[in-house]
Parts: sequence; structure tokens; C-alpha cells
Amino acid sequence: MSKIIVANWKMNGSFDFIDSFFSNFTAPSKNQLIVCPPFPYLPLIKKKNVTVGAQNCSQHLSGAFTGEVAPTMLKDIGCDYVILGHSERRQYHHESNELIRAKSNTALDAGIIPIICVGESKEIRESGHHIETVLNQAKESIPTQSENFMLAYEPVWAIGTGLTASEDNIAEMHTALRQLLPTIPLLYGGSVNKENSQSIMSILNVDGVLVGGASLKPDDLMAIANF
Repeated sequence: MSKIIVANWKMNGSFDFIDSFFSNFTAPSKNQLIVCPPFPYLPLIKKKNVTVGAQNCSQHLSGAFTGEVAPTMLKDIGCDYVILGHSERRQYHHESNELIRAKSNTALDAGIIPIICVGESKEIRESGHHIETVLNQAKESIPTQSENFMLAYEPVWAIGTGLTASEDNIAEMHTALRQLLPTIPLLYGGSVNKENSQSIMSILNVDGVLVGGASLKPDDLMAIANF
């Protein structure tokens, strides 16, 4: 069964980096790879015959919203996906579940598939309320009508820390999410790398991975994507 690999480059990259990255890059033949660079590099990566996604979009289609990018604009340059609600957006930009839902609805109206992120903090995990918290995030963040989206579970304490949730932790959360969303692709993110990606994607109800730092290394991303 094919898997979905989403590469979140965050605020990294340059023209030279991208040319070097794809100079010897082999896209997976079996699995789906979606590369999500910063906004300015979307057209450049699209020219590499790679499926591209954005890392954010506005909940508005147009208007006096300085610094915002509408999903219709992303669609114009060949963008098919958008990451919404990443924990860094929730933490640093104070994005609420309600805002993420509004963005996902607008993205779908523009023909872009949202990849919606949910996850709990270390404190909530230790309190034992992690399932309840993440399910509530999902319920309040997903689109109102459509089922044409993906959901990525990223425990906040595992993002960029080198810590990875145990296979039992991942299986527990993905089982709960599968009961809530029977037909939606479920991804796992949080310190995914070429050493652990295969075992993570072998867990029941894990349909793919959302990769951060490791996706900036072409050999590592190829190893992960060619699982």
C-alpha cells in the first residue's frame, strides 16, 4: 500500500539549495511525495516535476490583508496542498482551531487540499488527557463539509527535539483518530528520520509521515519516500 510523505521545509532554502537538492533526486515511484517549501520557492520546485504544497494560507480570498497569501493565488502557481495548523503557527501566531477551520474551508473552495496538524504538549501528555485534547483539536479544526483533507498528528514535544513518540503512543492516537475520521489519510510527524520512518509507517492507521528537518537532506528524504 502506498504512503504519503510530506516534506515541511519550514523557513529554509534558497535558489542554489534547491538546484543542488534536486540535481540527483529521484522521486518515489510507489509513494506520494509532497514538498512544502517557503512561498517564494513554490514555482521553482513545481518545475522539478514535484508535487508542491504551501505551509500556510489566508482564510480570505482577497482584500486588504497585508502580508497574507490567498489559496487562490497558491492554486494559480500550481500548488495542490497546504499545511494548516502546524504547532509553530499555533504557538507563535496564536492560531486557533476556529481559524484553522476557516482556512481549511477557504483552501478547499480554491481547490487546494488541507493537511491539518494536531498534537498535544508534554504537559497534556503527562496529565493523561492527550487523546481528548487531540480529538477536540481535530473536531474543531477540520473543514465543515468536505472530507477531502489529511490530518497530521504531531505531538508538540516531539517536533524538532529529536524525541519520537513510541510506537504504542502513535498507534494509540492514530486508532482514536481513525475512529473519528474513518476515511481520512492520517500522517505522523515529530522527529521523523530515515532511521525510524519505516517502522512508523508500518504502524496500523499510519498512512504516511510529515517530515521536518530530515526533509532538507536529499538522501534522507529519498530514503524515507522510497519506503
